[in-house]
Formats: sequence, structure tokens, C-alpha cells
Amino acid sequence: MSLAQQFAAYAEWRSQLGGGLERLRTWLIENELNDAQSDLRLSHLTERLREDRLHVAFVAEFSRGKSELINAIFFADYGNRMLPSSAGRTTMCPTELMFDPAKEPCVELLPIETRANNASVSEYKRFAEEWKTVPLNVASPEAMQETLRHVSEVTRVDRAAAESLGFAVGDDSLESFHVGEDGLVEIPRWRHAIINFPHPLLKQGLVILDTPGLNAIGTEPELTLSLLPNAHAVLFVLSADTGVTQSDLAIWREHVEAPEGRKKGRLVVLNKIDGQWDELKTEAEIEAEIARQASSCATILELPPNQVFPVSAQKGLVAKINADADLLARSRLPELERALSEELIPAKQEIVRDNTEGEFNELNMRTRALLESRLAGLREQLSELTELRGKNKGVVEYMMGKVRTEKEEFEAGLQRYYAVRSIFSTLTNKLFAHLGLDTLRGLTQTTRDAMLEATFSKNLSDAMANFFGVTRNALAKSKGEVDEIHKMMDAIYRKFSVEHGLKLGSPASFSLLRYEKELDRLEAWCNTHLNTMFQLVRHDKQHLTQKFFEEVALQVRRAFEHANRHAEGWLKAIMAPMETQVREHQIQLKRRLESIKRIHQATDTLEDRIGELTHVETALVSQIQALETISQQIRRALFTQVDPRDQMIVNL
Repeated sequence: MSLAQQFAAYAEWRSQLGGGLERLRTWLIENELNDAQSDLRLSHLTERLREDRLHVAFVAEFSRGKSELINAIFFADYGNRMLPSSAGRTTMCPTELMFDPAKEPCVELLPIETRANNASVSEYKRFAEEWKTVPLNVASPEAMQETLRHVSEVTRVDRAAAESLGFAVGDDSLESFHVGEDGLVEIPRWRHAIINFPHPLLKQGLVILDTPGLNAIGTEPELTLSLLPNAHAVLFVLSADTGVTQSDLAIWREHVEAPEGRKKGRLVVLNKIDGQWDELKTEAEIEAEIARQASSCATILELPPNQVFPVSAQKGLVAKINADADLLARSRLPELERALSEELIPAKQEIVRDNTEGEFNELNMRTRALLESRLAGLREQLSELTELRGKNKGVVEYMMGKVRTEKEEFEAGLQRYYAVRSIFSTLTNKLFAHLGLDTLRGLTQTTRDAMLEATFSKNLSDAMANFFGVTRNALAKSKGEVDEIHKMMDAIYRKFSVEHGLKLGSPASFSLLRYEKELDRLEAWCNTHLNTMFQLVRHDKQHLTQKFFEEVALQVRRAFEHANRHAEGWLKAIMAPMETQVREHQIQLKRRLESIKRIHQATDTLEDRIGELTHVETALVSQIQALETISQQIRRALFTQVDPRDQMIVNL
């Protein structure tokens, strides 16, 4: 099974899961069991599945054959190279290959001059007018090739202009852009490129990120702080004719190797092994030399040997175009493609499954609890009315008094519920006082002021450290409020379940751990790239302040934005079941009392009323069964595993 086929199987799984959730949403509406929140959450889940993206990043120094590798894996069917691939530097700016059906095929280019503004690439993506758009003629491979060459364009500027745009110039470091004899510096013409291309894999949600070499990676912080860490797979490309160079190792350690030594989703490609195909050597000698090089790379990068894949991208591309099976096998490209799919697809499926399962289970439990509550209330009515058969008026009056007392006791209990809601509101306000963006904006401003007013390097360092200390303290205080809210809701859930028979289970949990880890990651990056004695001495406070807020503080703000949305969803999720069942219990008590009153007043016959309720009971039982059927279908879809090794879909 090819990578394309495996990815198509994953896309089909995702589609089936989305279809199941959409059927649940329709069924809830048809049976009048939906509410605004449930409808919104199901719409959000299905939309998220439709817009799901799978990001694969290719990282390498220049002349490692990275663009050729992308051509070989994804674009061989076009019978030629699509991305520019030649000796030297061809990828000058980060390039995303994706497909957006709302746009025509094109190449969107963000001018390098936008770096002069304090805005990230993500922010610029909201303003189409800032990008140069070049139409892409997909009917002509030659025209496509010509258009795609735009991503490798450069411009020449003086040293001051280059440095103002964030490029290190002439300091003999690995990341440096060097001054020419004419005093000008050659820099990328574009800051970022987006290729909107209707490739079958891109249509199914694949996004390919092609990155430039070290001296360009280091100047675009969004790559190192967001795009690369969030990629589902990173292919790090080396060249067999150079092995692991100093600049390769710098890229690996600084930008590719995952935090805390996590190796999953990181594959190393040792390209250009065809350089070892020496006719004067035996096949065994060639294989031994390639194995030795791969083992050496694995040792240097501290990886298991099976995570280094020797290939020849150029021969693999030629083999695919010419349908040469022997050459394709010798290029070893299929082995890399198989490993990529086995690493990528199951890992991505697990992420999607985990993100969907929790919300689906909560919605399913809420709906089932509501139906079971209605059924329990109705059966209680039936039991009461059945007991009135053959009884005199005094018994009816007694039963009416009993239900009225129960209703009064529940309404008295509601005072506790209203008190809980008041406390809930207070605790929620306290939570967002710590977690909210207003507090973060205030901290950002005071930190900026402190850094700009700093007299010594230590003052700058302390201001950055304080920023992280305060944000981490805000998360710690937020965690305390979360624990308090959860403890209170658990107690009220239990109380109403015992005293009034509500089927509430346990309130959903919520953790801020992922955001704590994100702060740790960002602080570690800051302490490596900004808050060091070398950087503090090398750069003026204006430059460091700008880099800190453009690169680090921006990512912290995004983490807090995500935490806020996550917290808001959780707060609604734990209060909604309580509100729904309290409202439902009130309705059931009212109906029970009205039924007995009608019997007492002889406005209905007892048997007619029992018959009506029996019919409703049957309908409720059918609804519970239908919900269970739909839920089982969704669970089967959730726990169906796309297994690329067995070329089939299997149940977990």
C-alpha cells in the first residue's frame, strides 16, 4: 500500500467518524433532545474533523536534497520536478504546501520587509492584501515549475537593512549572512510562501512544510517556536557525502530534536546514497559503507539506528517517473515512505481520537442521563397512578399531598443549587482573573517597560525571568481555582444524586498541565537564545526587547488564549448536566402533580392517563435504544485503527 493509499484510508476513517457525529446531531434535533451547547459542540467536532490537517516538516541545511526528496515522495506522478531542486540554495524561505478549496491554485508570497513590523506570519495570514499572489497553472507542469521558482528568489540590500530585518551579518557564525565584495548582503526576497495546490494528498489534509537552512531558520522564530514543534512528523535530511556537519548538528539540537529527548515523529534521512554506488565495489561493500554511515549519523544524533533512513531521492524520483521497480527498490525510498506512514498516521489518528472521544463521551452521557431521568420520572408517575386503581378519593388526596411535599422539598433543595451557582460564578471570575488575557496584557506592558528602562544586563535578564515567574504563578493559582470548582461540583452532584435521584455521575476533570509544559518549553528557548550573557552583551536592550515580545511573549499569549478557551468549555461542560437535570426534574414533579390532580378532579379517567404514559414510556425506551445504537457506531469508528502494515482497517 502506497503512502497515498494509506493517507486516503486515514481520510476515510476521519470522514466516517465525522459522519457518525453528524448523524447523532441530526437525531438529537429530530427527537428534541438537543440544546444550544450540545449542538455547538457537535458542530465544532465535525468541523474540526473536516478541517483536520496533518503537518509534515522537511528540515535540512542547503544542498542536502530536501526539495528533491519532497518531489520524489509527493510529486513524482507529475512526471517531473515540481519544486526547484538544484545544487546550492533553492529554498530561501519557509514554504507551506497545502490545499484550500476556497482559493484558486496559486503561490502566495509574503515580502521580507514585513519583518520590520511587530507582527508574526500567522497574523499576516489574516490580511491577504499583504501577500503577492501568483496564479498557478496546474494544467502545465512547465508553467508550474516556472511559478514555483519564486520561492527561491533573493534580493540584495545593504548591511544595515539586512540587520534591521533580523539577519545576522558578517560575524562568522553558522547563522551569518555574509557581505559581498560590493558591500551588499544577499537575503531571501520573501519571508514566507504558501503554495495552494490541488494535489490528492493535500486535498485530504496533508500540509508539507519546506524549511530553509540554518541561517534562515534562526531568523524566523515562528518556525522554531510554533511550526516545527507542532509538526506531526519532522524529516531531517542529511547528505551521505558530508555526513553530520557542524551546521547539521546545530539545526538538529536547536530546532529539530524534540524536548526531553522525545524521538517520536522525528525521522532522519541520509540522502544521496547513490554517491556510494561505485562499480568497482561489490554490492556487499556498498551496503556495508551505507550501513556504516547511517550508524555513525545515529550515534552523533543520539538516535536508534532504525530511525536513520539511507535513500537516494534523485534515483527514487527517476525510478517513479520511469516506472523502474528495480531502481526504486535500490533507492530505498519505499522504506522511508513506509516508515513515514507508520509513524505519522497512527500518531495523528491517536491525537484525533483522543480529542474527539472525551467530548463525545460527555455528550453521550448527558443525553443518556436526560433520557433515563425522564424514563425514571415517568415510571414513577405510572407506579403512582397504577396504585390508585380501585382506591378511594382519600387515597388520591394522600398521593397528591405526597408528591406536593416532594416538590416542596426539591424546591427547598434548589436554594442550595442557586447558592452553588453563585459560588460557581465567583470562583469562575477568580479563575479568569488569574488566567485571563487582561492580566497577561498588564504583565506584558510592565515587562516591556522594565526591559526598556533597564540599566544593566542583569535588569534585562531579571525582567524576562520575572515574566515567566508571574505567568507560571498565574497558572498555579488557576489550578487552585480549578480544583476548588471541581471539588464543589462533585459534592453538589453527589448530594442531588442521593437526595433527589438525579443521574449525574462525576463532573468532567480539567488540567492545565499542557500549558505549564508549554511555558517550560518557551522559557527554555528564551534562556538558550535570548537570556544568556552572550546575547545580553551582544545586543542592545531595544533589540532584545523587540525579539522577546515578537518571539516569546507572543507564544505565551497564544498558550493563554488556548487555556482560556479550554477552561470556558470545561466550565460549561460541568454546569450543563446539572442545569439540564434540575430543569428536567422540576418538569417531572410538576407533571406528576398535575396527573394526580386531574385524576382527583375526574377531568381524566385513570386508565386513559395510564395508557398515555405507557405509550410515552415505550417511546422513551426506543429513544434510549436508538441512542445506544448510534453511540456504538461512533465508538466503532473511533476505535477503528488504520493499520498501514496490514493494509487494512482493524478494530482496536
